[in-house]
Parts: sequence; structure tokens; C-alpha cells
Amino acid sequence: MTKPLFLVFDGPDGAGKSTQSRRLAERLRSNGETVTTVVDPGGTALGTKLRELLLFARETTIDMRAEALLFMAARAQLVSELVRPALARGEIVLSDRYDLATLVYQGRAGGLDPSVLRLVTNFAAGGLHPDLTLLFDVSPARAAARRKPAPDRLEARSDDYRERVRSGFLAEAAADPLRICVVDANVGIDEVAAAVDAALEPLLRGRRP
Repeated sequence: MTKPLFLVFDGPDGAGKSTQSRRLAERLRSNGETVTTVVDPGGTALGTKLRELLLFARETTIDMRAEALLFMAARAQLVSELVRPALARGEIVLSDRYDLATLVYQGRAGGLDPSVLRLVTNFAAGGLHPDLTLLFDVSPARAAARRKPAPDRLEARSDDYRERVRSGFLAEAAADPLRICVVDANVGIDEVAAAVDAALEPLLRGRRP
């Protein structure tokens, strides 16, 4: 069986991570790889309900700690129901967001202690960490131009919050450069895709005996 691979795509809203995840999945499948794509939060019956609550239930007030725990609950179900089984089958799993998002959105930008969040999200995910997280970094101006016209609860937060999100992502990457690879997302889609392929080439090459 081929060696499984768990990759995460993350970054500020408008960085293009979802587009790059879809494009990579297409390229890998065209090369004969078996790929499972997931979205955090989402993908399961529980995760879909929590995603709706977390991102679109504007009439519901959610404390930042409660927000973090709800994201982690969705992640716990996602890992149990989809991610671990796919990895056990030797597949490549591509996740649109994962634990890094909690450390940044609710931690560094939201005011919660990242060291505490690391412990709790590690418990929620059952100790499952990605082989690599690709962090798509984009300037605030370019991100704003790319964001959809109807923002979700997190996207609708202040410019100051979004600045803290970006700086939080970069701080996490600087602290853990072996597990978080920064990709310049200010360039064209094809150039970003080429950077993704270059970053993943050693991991993909090492999948087969």
C-alpha cells in the first residue's frame, strides 16, 4: 500500500486556498492518485450543521471560547468519520482548513491563548497532525478584491481582526517552518499552483516504496 499523505490548505479569506486545493486534487487524480477532499468545518452530518451555525447564523451570539470548541467538535467528527479512514486506505487527504485555523482565528486574532488551544485541538483531532500545511499568504487589498460579496460571520469581522489573522498565520509559520510552508498567493493562479507542486514534490515522491 502507498504511504498516506495528509495535506492542509489554509490562509486568510480570499487567499485562494480552496481553488488551489481543488486544482491539486484534479492534478493528482489525473496522475492516478486516490484523493479524498474535506472541508473543516463540514463534510459530515454534524460538521455541516456546525458549519451553518458557526459561519451563517448571524442571529446567534457565540462566545469566542464556544466558537473554538464548536470548530473543534466539527473537526473531531471529520477526523473520525472521513480523514482517518481515508489515510488508513493509503489515500491522499486534502483538507480545506484544519487546526492551524483555530490557533489563528480564535487564538492569535481572537484573543484566546494559543498554547491552550493547541492542547485542546490536539485532543479533538486525536493527535492527528498534517504532514504539511500550505499557508497561502495574500495582501489585504488583494484578499478584499477576491472575497465573495456575501461574507460569512468570520469574513464580516473588522479590518483590524483580518490584519491580526494574517499576522497570526505568518507568526505560526515562522515558529514551525518544517510543518507550515508559506506560499505567495499574490501572483496568478497558475504561478501559485506551480509553487504548490514544488512544495509537495518531495512528499509525493516519497509516497511509493
